[in-house]
Amino acid sequence: MNVQRQKMKVVAVLPGKAGSVHLGELERPEVADIPNGRGVLVEVLRVGVDGTDKEINAAEYGEAPPGSDFLVLGHESLGRVLEVGNNVSEFRPGDLVVATVRRPGTSIYDAIGLQDMTTDDTYFERGISRRHGFLSEAYVEDADFLVLLPRSLGGVGVLLEPMTVVEKGIGQAYEIQRRLKVWRPKRAAVIGAGTVGLMAALVLRLRGLEVDSFARQRLPNLNGSLLQQIGANYISMQEETVAQRAAAKGRYDLVFECTGFSPMVFEGMTAAGKNSVLVLSSITGGTLQVDQVPADKLNLDFVLGNKVMVGTVNAGRDAFEAGVRDLIHAEAAYPGWLAKLLTHPVKGLENWPQLFEALNGGKGVIKAFCEVNSL
Repeated sequence: MNVQRQKMKVVAVLPGKAGSVHLGELERPEVADIPNGRGVLVEVLRVGVDGTDKEINAAEYGEAPPGSDFLVLGHESLGRVLEVGNNVSEFRPGDLVVATVRRPGTSIYDAIGLQDMTTDDTYFERGISRRHGFLSEAYVEDADFLVLLPRSLGGVGVLLEPMTVVEKGIGQAYEIQRRLKVWRPKRAAVIGAGTVGLMAALVLRLRGLEVDSFARQRLPNLNGSLLQQIGANYISMQEETVAQRAAAKGRYDLVFECTGFSPMVFEGMTAAGKNSVLVLSSITGGTLQVDQVPADKLNLDFVLGNKVMVGTVNAGRDAFEAGVRDLIHAEAAYPGWLAKLLTHPVKGLENWPQLFEALNGGKGVIKAFCEVNSL
């Protein structure tokens, strides 16, 4: 006998239809939905939103799961375990967890747990591509894709997923530079001072680097103040460009670009020093054309300078675990700093329009997030 399941609220879009975000319904999941007793039922506590959600709602990308005409948004999650399957020993009810985003496809990298490095053209990301996201009352997930969070991080745990973008990018930079036998970067530039830019500066400062953080707005502003609190240099590009700073103070060992404005990639290329790494973390869904790029000079500098440029996309489990460690480290080194990034709480899924108002240029917004259930 088929028992009709309860419905739950979700925030979803119709992929390919601009401005289609809406409050919808979905059947409430159950632990048994995951085979082999590995299911974990999670109550959603908080879900952060970012430019990815905005761009999906603008129909720049995004795919619904097979058999569905809508996609539940939200890939930055914090949840509490409600129930576990018979073969789950690593979690218990009451645990705080964060779900990874990318799910395996068919390539060899997917088969060894590196689905964030897939070579498949079709990929699976919760809240982004072919898998429902977390802007819902609950979700069920295979235990393999959940990361345990200490209770001490409950108040800032929704920041873990954006932190993993940084962890993966910086981790890749260090992994690449093993080719040099010795690589001890001293100076870094972070281009962009949004959530990811702030966290990139944080992680680099935790590693002892001198950090120049670039953004458009002049001081005083909240983001600049936060950067100064962790010992980073805040530089308005209205007063000094990345290239000008590099020419005056010396080029950088590591450049982390996270503006979402593709011309800044070329600015970062000019500022990267010899034996340096330029990390690109922005997803740009538009069709902007860039004129008068000094292509020969950039090519010459990269070849003769042994420079590397690498992209970083949704991270794997190792980056989530590194993120947990650095969140703990940050809370000890800069108490209360992380909580200041959570500027715009929105209570309840039904108030989703407030989330998108914040994404569309709300004043003083660093991180907007939905409080789905109480911590």
